[in-house]
Amino acid sequence: MKLSNKTQALQDLIAPAVHACGVDLWGIEFLPQGKRSLLRIYIDKPVDENAEPVINEDGEVEHGRGVGVEDCIRVTQQVGAMLDVHDPISGEYALEVSSPGWDRPFFQLAQLQDYIGQQVALRLISAVDNRRKFQAKLVAVDLDAETIQVEVEKQQVLEIDSHNIDKANLVYQD
Repeated sequence: MKLSNKTQALQDLIAPAVHACGVDLWGIEFLPQGKRSLLRIYIDKPVDENAEPVINEDGEVEHGRGVGVEDCIRVTQQVGAMLDVHDPISGEYALEVSSPGWDRPFFQLAQLQDYIGQQVALRLISAVDNRRKFQAKLVAVDLDAETIQVEVEKQQVLEIDSHNIDKANLVYQD
């Protein structure tokens, strides 16, 4: 789960602007696509179960919910202005801001800890047990050893080095 140098530089640049909007930076994806690149920013904030319902600027009632449309708009405006000043992306680019959603992608090993016991989809750089792609139950996350353990079919547990993970997502289950 290592970011490219360009993605890491962008993340370091935009993180303060995102935090200034009162939300957490979950992760970013930078996809250079010829003339027009894509910068996708995922934001998150904890749900406050005890919060009193409030009426937002659009007259909608919010019940201590996670990320809302207003949060995305604020981050888009703040980060967009900051990117205009620093101009770290050459050429045209599209800026997207959203919540990680039900099938949230993971960008850091520590993010996986809250999802132990749930299904994750993994795409690996090098094959483990002759597979590069699979869905499995997340069993353990070891931050010190930088590994995860997943349970695949027939209760087989695999240990995977976090540096071998190209992409990891939560698998939404109803």
